[in-house]
Amino acid sequence: MQIAIVILAAGKGTRLKSKRAKVLHQIGGKTLLQHVVDAASQVVPPHDIFAIVGHQAENVQASVQSRGIRFVLQEQQCGTGHALQCAERATRGYEHVIVLSGDVPLLRPETIIALRDFHMQEHPAMTILSANVDHPEGYGRIVRKHPGKPEVTAIVEQKSLRSGQEKIHEINSGIYAFRRETLYDFINDLSDENPHKELYLTDMARILSRAGERVVAMNAADPVEILGANTIPEMMDLDRAMRMEIARRLMLNGVVIQRPGTVVIDSTVDVGPDTIIEPYAQLLGATRIGSNCRIRSFSVLEDAILDDHVTVRQSCVITNSHIGPGAILGPFAHVRPGCFIGENAHVGNFVETKQVRMGKGSKANHLTYLGDAEIGAGCNIGAGTITCNYDGQLKHRTVIGDGVFIGSDSTLVAPLVIGNGAYVAAASCITEDVPEDALALGRPQQTVKQGWAARRRAQLESRKVAG
Repeated sequence: MQIAIVILAAGKGTRLKSKRAKVLHQIGGKTLLQHVVDAASQVVPPHDIFAIVGHQAENVQASVQSRGIRFVLQEQQCGTGHALQCAERATRGYEHVIVLSGDVPLLRPETIIALRDFHMQEHPAMTILSANVDHPEGYGRIVRKHPGKPEVTAIVEQKSLRSGQEKIHEINSGIYAFRRETLYDFINDLSDENPHKELYLTDMARILSRAGERVVAMNAADPVEILGANTIPEMMDLDRAMRMEIARRLMLNGVVIQRPGTVVIDSTVDVGPDTIIEPYAQLLGATRIGSNCRIRSFSVLEDAILDDHVTVRQSCVITNSHIGPGAILGPFAHVRPGCFIGENAHVGNFVETKQVRMGKGSKANHLTYLGDAEIGAGCNIGAGTITCNYDGQLKHRTVIGDGVFIGSDSTLVAPLVIGNGAYVAAASCITEDVPEDALALGRPQQTVKQGWAARRRAQLESRKVAG
């Protein structure tokens, strides 16, 4: 049984009022098209999936190129029927074609499989995925030959409904399965005699039925799955629905999300049991969080890996970095890409790290910038410390050994190596390597002028009297 899945992804989406192609808009952390491709890839191998591209074809193709699917170009967008005509050559050799819409991101692979199985069981020329909804206005209605029977005679659009048909609550999803040979025997019978001068795939139900071919409809278990979006508000409704389902799935697996309606969790995120996510946190991209962690409010994690028992205090930003078990970050820490924060390490308030490897139990608790640095285990980095990693042209690395104490307000000018067990005195500017167990001081000798402050106050007071 050879099945191709064809995804319609060539349209503009003009009602969005956006310059970006419709299928490139995002919900749940992925584009609409990526959601559909990922669902389809759980039904057939990627090489059996064909995305029909047209408007902004290069950008649309690039967005899912890594998924390994194939592409068909619809140079002129002349309707969904025309799109399937463009796919005739690409789908040769397949027995059946499943047609999906690239802007229906909530569709589950289980529903595609159910449609496939129903199509195989009923042996029709065309199977329509339908849904019963409370408010069918604006949708094409499914006209069945007999109530309760699978056979369909036509899909009637809202503007073409005859008397009594407006009471039909079964709507067309725009998702179909076809016997491929029959589809292409009749697809050229489609007509563009309509206000938009386009060929509509919905008309295939009427054409095939009149030709004596069997057309059936299968009801989707959850009507929400087939919803698309024609405006930004409608798209954000889909985003909200998807993110609430993501939160629900995580909570069923033991994650505590205190206010699910306030958090932003992408569909690609994974969280271990007994982790607590506080209100207004954002977990984005390929973030992976272990068990027994706590993510406090207003923190944003993107492509971050957190091992077990990590605490992220309020308002931290962590990007493309790995946080070891038991580490504590924040509040207001900024962990930029390429960092590894080791076991039980601390990155405290208003500390920024970039391309830093921090060893087990090391601490940088206050007001510090650490860039392009390797910090050993058991180190203390004092408040106000800066690694000067950029000379105006190149980046340089600072290497700090185990058990090093860096005093507050120190400036470490890279390239620099500070040996194990060394001390750097507070307010030092260190420009040369420091041997193991040495003390480095890089500040001018203190000068004390006895009585200076009293004389200064007296001068100021005399000026006030004279004035």
